[in-house]
Amino acid sequence: MQAAVMEAFQESLTVKEVDDPEPEPDGAVARIDSVGVCRSDWHAWQGHWDWIDYRPEPPHILGHEPVGTIIETGPQVEEVEVGQQVAIPFNFGCGHCHLCRTGHENICENHIGLGFSDEAPGAFAEKVHIPTADVNAVPLPDSIDPKTAAGIGCRFMTSYHGVAHRADVGRGEDVVIYGLGGVGLSGVQIADALGANVIGVDINDAKLEKAEDLGAVETVNANEVDPVDEVTAITNGGADVSVDALGIEETTRNAVHSLAKNGRHVQLGLTTEEESGEIPLPVDLFVATEIDFYGSLGLQPSHYPEMLDMIRTGKLDPTELVSETISLDEIPGTLEDMSEFNTIGLPVCNEF
Repeated sequence: MQAAVMEAFQESLTVKEVDDPEPEPDGAVARIDSVGVCRSDWHAWQGHWDWIDYRPEPPHILGHEPVGTIIETGPQVEEVEVGQQVAIPFNFGCGHCHLCRTGHENICENHIGLGFSDEAPGAFAEKVHIPTADVNAVPLPDSIDPKTAAGIGCRFMTSYHGVAHRADVGRGEDVVIYGLGGVGLSGVQIADALGANVIGVDINDAKLEKAEDLGAVETVNANEVDPVDEVTAITNGGADVSVDALGIEETTRNAVHSLAKNGRHVQLGLTTEEESGEIPLPVDLFVATEIDFYGSLGLQPSHYPEMLDMIRTGKLDPTELVSETISLDEIPGTLEDMSEFNTIGLPVCNEF
């Protein structure tokens, strides 16, 4: 099969012929119908995230936002069937540990990250292997067409879990989202669908305009004003929920400082080499104002149905986030453009 292979960190991916994956006894192989190109892929390509064991060694196939059609299953697979179109979460669970059995398979005790772990080659390819397929392959309803399915990868489903579950955003709440890349823009649409008043913060006017299109009631250009002061003024004292969708010290701290007392912060963005996973935070403020700080990773496969129901009924529309469709040959250039933050929304590869 053809795949875009990372031969070395920070060097352009090479599109070439590689061996087809073979299904493990409890695994399945899917033909890739579409796969997003995400800033998290860029981080892996840069060689970041060894501090969370998300640094695959080259040569390796990246890509963690696939939708595919099952073409082969192992003999132990009981539920997933050949011919099914499936969403494939990047956060693979084993299905047997305590966390998996209690509905937290996204942080499985034996967690494997699709495209981020050496043992899980990713989906910048014509085919991908899905371990423990009955747990990790999510059949898509016929009512969700391939174009819509293309937009529900890591960025969208990660935002859904963070906003809907971890923050538990409710009607009428003020939600501020710092960083309007694919994750942040997804969060805008999702929080709006849940009834929140969403404020988007970025330094890129095109991204701010897109946030308004997706439901933000206000936007703030952090290059023009102090975003904390502006958000505090807009919300008459601070937001109920803040989200950092970028992962740098400035946005994380600003997001926390934008909260009202008893606010909830959700961290979706992971850090770069500069921070290496460590950001100083005002912990005394957490104590004095009873602020909650939540981490959020991916989305449990068992929780996909509620997100898919919101898509099926039109409350969410991932197609509004898909900025462009590209071919496998274009993935290397799209990844490189992310070094300059030159992408808006979700670039999706659907030609192999």
